[in-house]
Amino acid sequence: MPIKIPRLLPAREILEEENIFVMDDDRALTQDIRPLNILILNLMPEKEKTEAQLLRLLGNTPLQVNISFLKTATHESKNTSPLHLEQFYTTFAEVKHRKFDGMIITGAPIELLPFEKVDYWEELKEIMDWTKSHVTSTLHICWGGQAALFHHFGIQKYELTRKCSGVFTHQIHDRSEKLLRGFDDSFLAPHSRNTDIFIEKVKNHPTLKLLSASEEAGPFILSANNGKQIMITGHLEYEAETLAEEYKRDIQKGLDIHPPKHYFPNNDPTKQPLNRWRSHAHLLFSNWLNYYVYQETPYEWD
Repeated sequence: MPIKIPRLLPAREILEEENIFVMDDDRALTQDIRPLNILILNLMPEKEKTEAQLLRLLGNTPLQVNISFLKTATHESKNTSPLHLEQFYTTFAEVKHRKFDGMIITGAPIELLPFEKVDYWEELKEIMDWTKSHVTSTLHICWGGQAALFHHFGIQKYELTRKCSGVFTHQIHDRSEKLLRGFDDSFLAPHSRNTDIFIEKVKNHPTLKLLSASEEAGPFILSANNGKQIMITGHLEYEAETLAEEYKRDIQKGLDIHPPKHYFPNNDPTKQPLNRWRSHAHLLFSNWLNYYVYQETPYEWD
């Protein structure tokens, strides 16, 4: 089934080349099915890349999905053209009267900043509070996940002595959870962050459920309130080259950085990395859309 996106969105061409089913408004009108309305708060600097990564996964299910992109009103993006933002993005003030079946809050490369020092933190807190009454299930990714853990559950992040970057093996801690239905006993996923959370605080929290973790990378997938809030500390949506691009960017900045672990063949940054997590990325997003959004959201919100 298709994903409905604006006709002129740059990611459309990328997705169509990969045989991802997309449609525009005209074709969507002929679909006699209740579409899911998904809101994406895109906090990543290179927004067009993140759009393609997320839409690729959201568009590979038997459900019709209507996508709306949200930007912060209190922060001006420096890496995405104002024309692109004006054409495809809206602000919270313009959508807060609506209810959405699902929402994604992305990561942001600001994890070394205290939450209270982020210039859009107050706006983000208002949005996260709003999701509790206006969104069936919200998926928080990387820094977005840490922000949710801090705001909703009081779990603070801490700075790592070395950046957690690479592709790590994860184990399942709760096989009964529908989000992990069909997952292998162990699976791979990329991480890219300078902060982490203490796994003991997650395990001891009365509301949080630890669904998956890695011995090297720490807590990975967490949920709360029957999946109304889902937090993922890594980046299953990443493409094969994303970590390599980040590594080259950090080298150009003069940072003392190590190559991503378990990523480059033979740990050689000159070799092409492989995407070894794609199937589980598709499975996680499919499970989320089906079990936590489609199966839980009312047909008529009113």
